[in-house]
Amino acid sequence: MASATARAPRTPTVAQLRAFVAVAEHRHFREAAAATGTSQPALSGAVAALEESLGAQLVERTTRRVIITPLGERVLGHARRVLAALQGLTEEVEAARRPFTGPLHLGVIPTVAPYLLPNVLRLVRDRYPELELHVHEERTPSLLEGLAGGRLDVLLLALPAGGGSPTRDIPLFDEDFVLVTPPGHPLAGRVDVPRDALLDLDVLLLEEGHCLRDQALDICREIGADPGSNTRAAGLSTLVQLVAGGLGVTLLPATALDVEAGRADRLAAVRFAAPAPGRRIGLATRPGSARSAEYDRFAASLREVLAELPVRIVQ
Repeated sequence: MASATARAPRTPTVAQLRAFVAVAEHRHFREAAAATGTSQPALSGAVAALEESLGAQLVERTTRRVIITPLGERVLGHARRVLAALQGLTEEVEAARRPFTGPLHLGVIPTVAPYLLPNVLRLVRDRYPELELHVHEERTPSLLEGLAGGRLDVLLLALPAGGGSPTRDIPLFDEDFVLVTPPGHPLAGRVDVPRDALLDLDVLLLEEGHCLRDQALDICREIGADPGSNTRAAGLSTLVQLVAGGLGVTLLPATALDVEAGRADRLAAVRFAAPAPGRRIGLATRPGSARSAEYDRFAASLREVLAELPVRIVQ
């Protein structure tokens, strides 16, 4: 049983740990003092205070050099890790104080990622080279969960973001939906088709979990149409192939048209009469985020580079 009078070790100070690490690295008090810019008595006193705090001898002092005790070697490993962690903390806070530096976890929905990411990545590379961008392509419910839990910092998705947790939405642009049909379809190539034309069409949809599916269903409900098809696709690329195969028609965002419809020569685009159905795309962040001003500036830069796409920028 330990003695009732035994004193519990006291927590070392950062200065004590730095002094001990310097002595261990140089194995000489005078050289360690010179390397750290302190006097030799101050350095020696800090190491002695560390030994007193821990109640253990860490250093054997000889006339020529310093020897680190076996226990001192173990303490040295801990000291280095503590000092490295403190340095990392300092660097991270400093990076956070400087906008567009350090890691940024961006969540993007699948019906946006392939069509906007080239512009986003070019923007980050050219204007924010110190920003460590990490892209996460996930469906809306997963993105909102990641944002609320702190796994993601900002989302690029259809607005309003919705979900169970509040978000701060920053609009970027509005875009129209385009009806994609086989080239021989009666509507192929028209630019003035009313929405109620969908009443007589078999509209193919994405599978559950995609916000674009919900938006397409909303359009159908507005005019009393029933998509009616049991065919579902996991992505827009599959949808357009199904259309090319004659299984029906589908709705594509205008930003996806060149990429997806351009892959097949068996497709035709149909434009709706104004006001065309569409969606709004923007950023979503946590309310009160410390980086809110940075996200606003990022949104402004995004509007500049996305203006070249077939969209209407929202200022």
